[in-house]
Amino acid sequence: MLGADLLYTLEGVSDPDGDWMTRHLDVHPRAATDIALLRFGPTANLELFQYTSPDQRTEPPRNSDVGGHRLTVDTEDFDRALEYLRSVDGARVQGEPQEVKEGPAAGCRWIYFQAPWGMQLELRQVPDVLPFEAAGEERLYRPEPGWWGPGKHGVPGARGVLQAGYTVADLAEAVAFHVNVLGGEVLYRESLRFDADYASRQFAIDQAVEVETAVVRLGPVTNVELAQYTVSDQRTERPRNSDVGGHHLAFFVDDVDAAVAWLRTVPGVEVLGEPQLIQDGGPIHGDYWVYFKAPSGFQMEVLNMPDGMPYERFTDARRFGPSDSWENR
Repeated sequence: MLGADLLYTLEGVSDPDGDWMTRHLDVHPRAATDIALLRFGPTANLELFQYTSPDQRTEPPRNSDVGGHRLTVDTEDFDRALEYLRSVDGARVQGEPQEVKEGPAAGCRWIYFQAPWGMQLELRQVPDVLPFEAAGEERLYRPEPGWWGPGKHGVPGARGVLQAGYTVADLAEAVAFHVNVLGGEVLYRESLRFDADYASRQFAIDQAVEVETAVVRLGPVTNVELAQYTVSDQRTERPRNSDVGGHHLAFFVDDVDAAVAWLRTVPGVEVLGEPQLIQDGGPIHGDYWVYFKAPSGFQMEVLNMPDGMPYERFTDARRFGPSDSWENR
């Protein structure tokens, strides 16, 4: 449906007798997972997990729940892309196309849609210059055109992942972490209110909502939209990695050990276990990684994958990264 390229799969990741899954992934010790990594557009790698776990929650979080999340697909031809999504079996388009009339993102056209398993996504078309860009030096990352060229299947006119969106419990805390710890830059903030009818049609939230948002630029190719919702029945317990709707954000680093040593000095950060070097001869032999938790419990990862990973012997597709310098924009 989206036109991604499959890079590799990993099956049966588990520790039947020990506590490795709990120490390194913060899930039930008897949890097990299958994994697939996809290249999604010019600058995004998307890792999908299917867990089995004795205590798994299977209802994904809503946009308004803490731990709600979505991916935004950038398109050059909004109307054609929307027509395509409405024709895809299993895709559920929510409401009608919207255009932002005022504020820092005025001129954007957008609509939410769901994947067959309930994951929230968004289709968006962004003008060449947004109001906040005309007023200052901050710039939104925009995927370059050309990924979905002639002969490429998927969303017509799509250019890649414009941003990832995450619902947080405390917007001020989340923004401070993304800026002061992760090195991000705030692009703009908004305060929005929607009545119950609009929220139900456009966001699949069956009540009036208030939402505070901040868009943060992380490095050269990543926009993150952080949102704090005010609703009467918000689910405040974050999904774990093993729950449907669990998620994490991964950062490629030159030196995992140095990154971990620094993260251990940051108040509120919890590094899970110790860095793990994969040496099983499988598709990602040589991958060096570790998970950590931000103060709010948001799961993240630092990793380093050397060039020439074994999976490359079996496909012409390549993961994105490492990117150019963090400051190269």
